[in-house]
Amino acid sequence: MVSLLVRRNVHSAAPDTGPGALNATAWASAAALTALTLLTTGCTGQDGETSGAKPGPPASAAPHGYVEGAQEAAEPQPRLMLNDPGTGDTRVLDLVTGKVHRAPRSDGATALGTDGRFGYLHSADGLHALDSGAWTVDHGDHAHYYRAAIRDLGRLPGGAGARYVRGDAAVTAVTGADGRASVHRRTELEKLEKTGTGQRKNADTAARPLALTGVHRAAVVPYADHLLTLDDDGTGTPKVAVYDRAGKRAEAPDAPCADPRGDAVTRRGVVFGCADGALLIQRATKDGKGDKGGSGGGFTAVRIPYRTEVPTAERAVSFRHRPGSDTLTAPSGDRAVWALDVGARTWTRVRTGPVVAVNTAGEGSPLLVLQNDGALHGYDIATGARVSRTERLLTGAPDGGGTGPVVEVDRSRAYVNDPAGSRVHEIDYNDRLRLARTLDVGMKPVLMVETGR
Repeated sequence: MVSLLVRRNVHSAAPDTGPGALNATAWASAAALTALTLLTTGCTGQDGETSGAKPGPPASAAPHGYVEGAQEAAEPQPRLMLNDPGTGDTRVLDLVTGKVHRAPRSDGATALGTDGRFGYLHSADGLHALDSGAWTVDHGDHAHYYRAAIRDLGRLPGGAGARYVRGDAAVTAVTGADGRASVHRRTELEKLEKTGTGQRKNADTAARPLALTGVHRAAVVPYADHLLTLDDDGTGTPKVAVYDRAGKRAEAPDAPCADPRGDAVTRRGVVFGCADGALLIQRATKDGKGDKGGSGGGFTAVRIPYRTEVPTAERAVSFRHRPGSDTLTAPSGDRAVWALDVGARTWTRVRTGPVVAVNTAGEGSPLLVLQNDGALHGYDIATGARVSRTERLLTGAPDGGGTGPVVEVDRSRAYVNDPAGSRVHEIDYNDRLRLARTLDVGMKPVLMVETGR
């Protein structure tokens, strides 16, 4: 069986480049088997289902994305993973039931990321992986929703010193600060589980990650059965590099990206932030020429420049968006926000005042900006006008240490964590930022990500 997860940008810890990495033949065989499984299993079982969770089908008839012990539901099963770096307290908030689940402690976390199912807490000691037990299988024209038990996977092999973690249906790529990367099979990660004695089940049988060649100046991003990144051969500006799932270099478009910062996966392709704007890497059209961009093999590169010269301090260096959306957001200095419409290939800068966090659901939804007054503000991206505002949501002044509150967005709600207040606010962004719920979590939710989308 194969587990399909929503793609999501993640920050984490270091690659395993030591001996024992999987050889290319084994990975190619696994990729072929995965493709065959997709063709033969199909998407049975989604018609006529009633609401609520129910046991999944046996493995022989499992729809793509089912894993043993999971239950399929008729609707998304969103959850929030929360952590307090000061105490190590880690919890998972089920947004369907409102119940808060205690999870294993993880001390000293500096960041928390997710791929839609697994949470990655990284610290000086390495990368701690936690299965949130909720995920979505997105087939484009329909989706499957799953829930399962929360599991502690322990330390991710080769996770020390990582800078980025990115994942898709089949693999998880870990890129280190040294530019080296390793690639883990999802099925191997799913085997891991930390027991009460601290030992790890199946750790001796789980395959070691594949060590990817090259020096990478951006995250290695799994996309369209390949691995996309920006490589630096030491002779100039980093350029687009494409690898197959066996780790072999594939033909890539000749597209440089100076001073790469930030990346995101959208339905239209992978976006990398560059000094002069953004670079969109997407599947080539049937004629191989792509859409207004140079082509290489099965991919094209489309440059989306800023409209004017942008000072370094006002560049977009990290992107936030709703998974599945083609509108990306990023702070632009301290008092403005960028909105990048990937479909229209346009940047819009919205002056907002002091920015703490930003996000948007895209597709005509407001730009959501948490400002230093502790309130969430909604802006019309096209006009730049503020159209809505909540009451103060934060207790005390926002933390300016880089791990302050965030705005998580799904298809109907936004979530703002209030660490000092030990609570999370649920906002209906389609109803003038109406406060839908305030959820007490019994700890300081300094770090927060949403899974199950």
